[in-house]
Amino acid sequence: MSQNRKKVKSQSKRKLDRTSKIILIGGALILIPFIIFGFILLSASFNTGKPIFGDRFKGDLDPAITSSNISAIESKIKSQSGVESVNVELASATLRVYVDITDSASSEDANRIADAAYNDVIGVLPEATYFTLQDGKKMYDIEVHVYNLAKDRDSESFVYVIKNKSSNMATAKNQIVSSPLDAELAQQLRDDVENRNNPTPTPDENEMTVGGADDGTEAEPEESQATE
Repeated sequence: MSQNRKKVKSQSKRKLDRTSKIILIGGALILIPFIIFGFILLSASFNTGKPIFGDRFKGDLDPAITSSNISAIESKIKSQSGVESVNVELASATLRVYVDITDSASSEDANRIADAAYNDVIGVLPEATYFTLQDGKKMYDIEVHVYNLAKDRDSESFVYVIKNKSSNMATAKNQIVSSPLDAELAQQLRDDVENRNNPTPTPDENEMTVGGADDGTEAEPEESQATE
């Protein structure tokens, strides 16, 4: 009798152990996706605001532009007459050069300094090597921004010139972006916006003029058609 009880207890214990294992395994399988999802959310929150670098330029941009190249470019451009400050930025595959010149500079001055700054850049980084497509290999684009006013850019004396060249362009080109290419069209568009924002009031067709024209004369009474 006692042996049968021991067997029953032993079997019950094995069943409980097996059930516990199944519950633990099942719980772990349910928790794993939540743990992975939580890790992804946590990782994303830590990386918020940070740039993501991929391999879209793999095999391109060779040779690479270095920080010492940028420093050398800034030093050369700062030595030019009429230049107040210089800032060179390398964003993705584009080298951007920002040149602040004297406030009184004209568009001709800005064009001249843009050309000189571009020549300073390619003096450090040869155009054919760094800014020209080579056997299908993507290379850098370049933009030289030259302006005379850092503020008050609605002023009529504001001048902004951009000299740019992408790696698939044969030569660089200048554009005075502070002046419209078609001044007449630009003025017409401004006038259209002004008229739309401030429409001219028109007389109401339903209004009626009472008393006729005010010409200083009185209207003659109508003749009576009644018969005596």
